[in-house]
Amino acid sequence: MSCQPVELVVLVSGTGTLLQAILDNQPTSGDGGYRVTLVVADKECPALDRARRAGVEAAVVEMEADRGAWNARLAETVAAAHPDLVVSAGFMRILGPEFLERFQGRTINTHPSLLPAFPGADAVGDALAYGVKVTGCTVHYVDAGVDTGEIIAQRAIAVEDGDTKESLHERIKQAEREQIVALLGRAQLHQETGNGKVTF
Repeated sequence: MSCQPVELVVLVSGTGTLLQAILDNQPTSGDGGYRVTLVVADKECPALDRARRAGVEAAVVEMEADRGAWNARLAETVAAAHPDLVVSAGFMRILGPEFLERFQGRTINTHPSLLPAFPGADAVGDALAYGVKVTGCTVHYVDAGVDTGEIIAQRAIAVEDGDTKESLHERIKQAEREQIVALLGRAQLHQETGNGKVTF
């Protein structure tokens, strides 16, 4: 087991509140913990400004018609940073085989439901429409499916009387921020196999 920090590349698409929580909770001294070395987006967005203000390198890999070529370019950009772990933090693109063949097993995602319930882009709206009394958030490994990868951690959130999609989503986002920071804070990099594996 190594005491080196786990080096992260974070993938983003939007405002970057989840990224901000990750940046704000990086250990500032001592061994272990994690360190964000690169933030990558599919377009210019406020999340990239957050990275730049924090002194973290930021890159844009704009979507193109050829999804395979885009995934390959994204993989090359991420690989150049030599990450131990890739974190999808509000990244609104599906990662294809050209990316996953290099980073599957080292890419994790946050999702605003208790998977396997309510996968996809409108998880909060779907949960409300179904009438569940409890939903939540999940961190899972990214695989070739849509929100189908192995579950790493979950937190439950009660649906309150009168909840709107916005009010419920806000509580879920707060739980997502707390969950990803706690998870990354206990990440450990193991070097026994020579290529490094992160466990939580």
